[in-house]
Amino acid sequence: MIQIIDLRGTTLSPAELLAAVPRAVTDVGVASEAAARLIAEVRERGEQALFDQAERLDHVRPREVRVPATDIDRAVLELGPDVRTAIEETIRRVRLASAAQVPSSVTTTVADGALITQRWQPIGRVGLYVPGGKAVYPSSVVMNVVPAQVAGVTSIALASPPQSAFGGSVHPTILAVAGLLGIDEIYAMGGAGAIGAFAYGVPGLGLDPVQLVTGPGNVYVAAAKRLVRGQTGIDTEAGPTDILVIADDRADPFLVAADLVSQAEHDELAAAVLVTDSPQLADAVERRLGELAASTTHSSRVSAALGGSQSAIVLVDDLAAAAAFSNAFGPEHLEIQTNEPDAVLALVENAGAIFIGPNSPVSLGDYAAGSNHVLPTGGQARFTAGLGASTFLRPQQVVRYSRDALEAVAVHIDALSRAEALPAHGDAVKARFNRV
Repeated sequence: MIQIIDLRGTTLSPAELLAAVPRAVTDVGVASEAAARLIAEVRERGEQALFDQAERLDHVRPREVRVPATDIDRAVLELGPDVRTAIEETIRRVRLASAAQVPSSVTTTVADGALITQRWQPIGRVGLYVPGGKAVYPSSVVMNVVPAQVAGVTSIALASPPQSAFGGSVHPTILAVAGLLGIDEIYAMGGAGAIGAFAYGVPGLGLDPVQLVTGPGNVYVAAAKRLVRGQTGIDTEAGPTDILVIADDRADPFLVAADLVSQAEHDELAAAVLVTDSPQLADAVERRLGELAASTTHSSRVSAALGGSQSAIVLVDDLAAAAAFSNAFGPEHLEIQTNEPDAVLALVENAGAIFIGPNSPVSLGDYAAGSNHVLPTGGQARFTAGLGASTFLRPQQVVRYSRDALEAVAVHIDALSRAEALPAHGDAVKARFNRV
């Protein structure tokens, strides 16, 4: 079912490690042409384009693109008490963890009368995307909205695809969670068109352009985010989920297999990878995967994901080699289930979120850990971070010099401006002291 990659007895260069990493055969670029067309339609025809796209792509024509406040209120009232309790506890935990991500302003004195203040300014308006697709993601509402609120964002718009089962409106559980969080600007729109609407605005809807778009989605959402970058900011081009487990012979093969299956049920392109120095564990996990894939609710989806080119059991010589492979993979979710997990953690550089020990499964992070589950996928953890309060903050340096402090550095500014053949820079400083 799942491929075996045996790297034992090899010493791979960084480039060779990257080449050995299993990946899904997908390319955001192939969706760019279609995404660009959908964005252009929204820019040209506004709300009507969103209606037409919903009918064509989501197989339903919404009564309204902007969800009425009465629908949100009703969804809150009808939310099941068990789900509401779970959501409220998740909100509490994510709010606490997000608050720890907000840096304090710091003022540095670089010389007498020369002050640099580092401040963190919240983005004013953001657009948050919550996918529809194969599942319903009320948890993603929490993960997007809470850190934005903690950061101090004052204008938040949310979009999620219209659902044919609910008359073209947004799924009521999505509406309910947004309502619990005080979000009342919600749009029944999905895919690349929704990203374009956020980036450029839709005057007929009263939808103003946003300064940042966040949230996961399919390949067309990822392509659209790439296309609008520059018009608006984005978090990452999130794609299919992935999990990588580093485990040794002390790990429970049933738990390892269960965690791999938990992420494989998201999507046929989800990546599930085990890296281990124990052939016995590898064999046991492989057997368990077959059993669990056959019995789980989304059996065909899980089997397709585990059998895809993006999933594998990787055999290595030792846990240092396992960490090196993980760093090349750049997992969205990394689990460390070893006898001495902190020793492995010390070798880890690239990961979206890290889960230590048998009692910290990725499912915990998906829902109620307090950490954020909007994370970089497809190896992007090698160069970017997951969503958090800092995503919605811009660092700004505030410069405050006295006359004496400026005069003390004027000669250096003049020298550098002449070295760069930009003498007016130096002249602007000298003008403050040479003027009669």
